Amino acid sequence: MPAPNLRVRLRRWLLATVLFAAGAAAVAWVCDLAAFEIRVERKWNPYGSVIVYHYYAIPQKSGKTQFIFDPPAPQTCVNTLFPHQGWLPCWYLKGHTQQRTDM
Repeated sequence: MPAPNLRVRLRRWLLATVLFAAGAAAVAWVCDLAAFEIRVERKWNPYGSVIVYHYYAIPQKSGKTQFIFDPPAPQTCVNTLFPHQGWLPCWYLKGHTQQRTDM
């Protein structure tokens, strides 16, 4: 039986790499979820809070944009790698404290 050509070998290598990456991501998410559930059950500080600055950007007819700022407010987040229960991770929220809503 002849050896597979380069195209077949590359296709197999790419498929193996994609499957490995998807499997690793799934295992990381399941472990993160399990750790979060344990922290919730034992009340080991699963939630955090970050001060967020929210503002609205309203386009005007003249082509300019009017900004309306809300007072800074704390936002709940989770101390995990991935989002859980509808909350963003604290590491992400700390890097995105400016939240803009375009109208």
